[in-house]
Amino acid sequence: MKRTSRRIGNGFGYSGFGNNQSVFNQSSRRAFSSLKDKLNSETHLHFELDFLHKKLTKEEKETIKNKIRKSEKRKSIRVYILASFLLIIFLVFLKILVTNIMDKA
Repeated sequence: MKRTSRRIGNGFGYSGFGNNQSVFNQSSRRAFSSLKDKLNSETHLHFELDFLHKKLTKEEKETIKNKIRKSEKRKSIRVYILASFLLIIFLVFLKILVTNIMDKA
């Protein structure tokens, strides 16, 4: 059976979404500024933080980056300490298990 061809009549060109013109004419339901204000109010309510709607200076950007780096470094140190502690416990358990097996043989 031969498939019937169809014309794409939206005038914008085919983009893989079919020939539905509403794909090309969608608009966002909310303006971004209202979402930004809602984000600010929610974060102030839950975390007592305020988002500023202004450009940051270079020094402010650097302090933010340094805080992020410091917190990530703390997290990685905690992970290394916990992993080494668990490894030591596992090795001690393995040694006890091997010695028990060797003593029975």
